[in-house]
Amino acid sequence: MPQGQLFVISAPSGAGKTSLVAATIARVSDVTVSVSHTTRSPRPGEVDGRDYHFVDQSEFDALIASQALFEYAQVFGNFYGTSKQAIESQLASGIDVILEIDWQGASQVRLMAPDAVSIFILPPTRDALRERLVGRQQDDPTIIDARMAEADETIEQAPHFDYWVINDDFEIALGQLKSIIISHRQRRPQIQAKHPDFLEKLLGYQ
Repeated sequence: MPQGQLFVISAPSGAGKTSLVAATIARVSDVTVSVSHTTRSPRPGEVDGRDYHFVDQSEFDALIASQALFEYAQVFGNFYGTSKQAIESQLASGIDVILEIDWQGASQVRLMAPDAVSIFILPPTRDALRERLVGRQQDDPTIIDARMAEADETIEQAPHFDYWVINDDFEIALGQLKSIIISHRQRRPQIQAKHPDFLEKLLGYQ
C-alpha cells in the first residue's frame, strides 16, 4: 500500500489554524489530523481523545523517556507532543496525516521527516490577530498580550515553511489549504505508487 503523506501545519495562536484544519478534514477524504498529547487542562467543549490526549506532567515525562513521541515542545508553560506509533501506523495505512503543531515541533519534524510538507497559516494583520484572540473569550488581557508577543516569534519562523496561507477570508484560505493537499497527491511519485503499472498498460506493454 502506498505510504500516506505527512503535512505539518503551524501558525501563531489566533490565526485560525484549528478551524481550517477541522474544515479540511471534513471536506477532503483520506486525510486525518493527529491527536496530540498535552499537559494543559481541557478548554470548554474539548473532549479527551478527540481534541487532545490530556495527560499530567508525569505521564508526559514517561512518554519522553520511552521515546514514544515523534515531536514535542513546551508552549505557554504546557507541553504538547505527537505519538510516534500513531503517526507511523496512519501513514503506513495510506492515510495522509496532518500535524497541527507549534513551530518548535515543526522544526523537529523537518529533521526526522524531510519529505513532510509544511504549511504556515498567517493572519492578514496584527490587529485582526488580536481581535480573534479577544473574540475567543478564552484568555484574560494579560494572556492575550503574552500571545501577541509570542506571535512575533512564531511568525518569524514562517520562511522555513513550504507554503503560506493567509487567513483573511476563511473560505478562500480553506480552498487554498485543500488545494495544497490535493495537488500534492497528483505528483508523479504519488500516482505511480498507487498505479505502478499504469503507463505500461496504457502503452500496451502489458
